[in-house]
Amino acid sequence: MTEYLLKLAFEELGEKEIPGPLHNERVVQYAQDSGFEWINDDETPWCSVFVNWLAIKSGMQSSGSAMARSWLNVGLPVDRNPLPGDVVVFWRVRPNASTGHVGLFLGYSEDGRKIYCLGGNQKNSVSVEAYPVERLLGFRRLLPVGQLPLPDVVLRKGDQGMEVKLLQEFLKSIGYNCGVTDGKFGPITEKALVSFQVHNGLEEDGVYNEEVRNIMKNIHEEEALEY
Repeated sequence: MTEYLLKLAFEELGEKEIPGPLHNERVVQYAQDSGFEWINDDETPWCSVFVNWLAIKSGMQSSGSAMARSWLNVGLPVDRNPLPGDVVVFWRVRPNASTGHVGLFLGYSEDGRKIYCLGGNQKNSVSVEAYPVERLLGFRRLLPVGQLPLPDVVLRKGDQGMEVKLLQEFLKSIGYNCGVTDGKFGPITEKALVSFQVHNGLEEDGVYNEEVRNIMKNIHEEEALEY
């Protein structure tokens, strides 16, 4: 699905704002199709609007917000080795401001000092631009809508990788603090998992297995129904 996300974005290259009182109907459509009905011009900042449009059209998770930094809470964090199509978020004005910019990661410059980004509202258009790496806030990897955000393999202390990140993110989403989502199953993640096992009447061995997954799946489905 990430491939389709990128394909869709490249097909929009060149769409740009129209100076003056007229507006590019395609740019306005990005907002309307994404649920931002209050946006009816091409002048309102639309980088997050464009990524929302791409995500919705691709069946991926979306932020539902016109704020660029909203994407820091969507999908899975990617601490290293981002892939083309991952969402990339930059700060704008200053690191602790509410403003930012979001687009799709394409790659690094040869010297590693810049990040190439395909996005909307870049020089008032859908384009590819390079941003200083020091402005990076984070990379996120989107999941398909409806995909259960749980690993389907057994995990225990010492394991590493994306599956561990899924577990860490889910534990935090239901109130079990396992620290930074770093993909490393260490003592903090183990402690959080044991707490979950205690509260759900499971064997307190700190191992993520099918029994743990089934309980977590039930919790996820109940939350989805409540939503």
